[in-house]
Amino acid sequence: MLVEIFTDGAARGNPNGPGGYGVILSYIDPKGVKHEREFSCGYKKTTNNRMELMAAIVGLEALTKPCQVRLYSDSKYLVDAFNQKWVDGWLKKNWRRGKNEPVKNVDLWKRMLAAKGPHDVEFIWVKGHAGHPENERCDILATSAADGDHLMDDVGVQM
Repeated sequence: MLVEIFTDGAARGNPNGPGGYGVILSYIDPKGVKHEREFSCGYKKTTNNRMELMAAIVGLEALTKPCQVRLYSDSKYLVDAFNQKWVDGWLKKNWRRGKNEPVKNVDLWKRMLAAKGPHDVEFIWVKGHAGHPENERCDILATSAADGDHLMDDVGVQM
């Protein structure tokens, strides 16, 4: 089954300020019925990259059986890190990037790789949400989450 996951993170312009993530998980069941599940949650004291990564993790962790997944993100950093195997270097070879950024993110990257697990994941960069209104909805969810610190929305069906 093909599952599309649209992610977004918002740090509200301050790397040490409130950050939130938004996720929309969308799929069509074997009977041809479209289902959607939306998540939005706020976290404090974090960066936009971590929020984008959290959104991807939460989307993947919501899947209970192996699926073909298209994961959309407007974070070029996140998509490149995943597709170009930078993560392997950070985790296995102890590479450094910038101000030791991977060191902060190692826990999330390990969780991301565990969440990917049995799924066939294709990570796609969406420049500025163009052509993907679902990603724009994620942006709204993420911004709402950054203003709060609680679950904003959790609707849908169990997979």
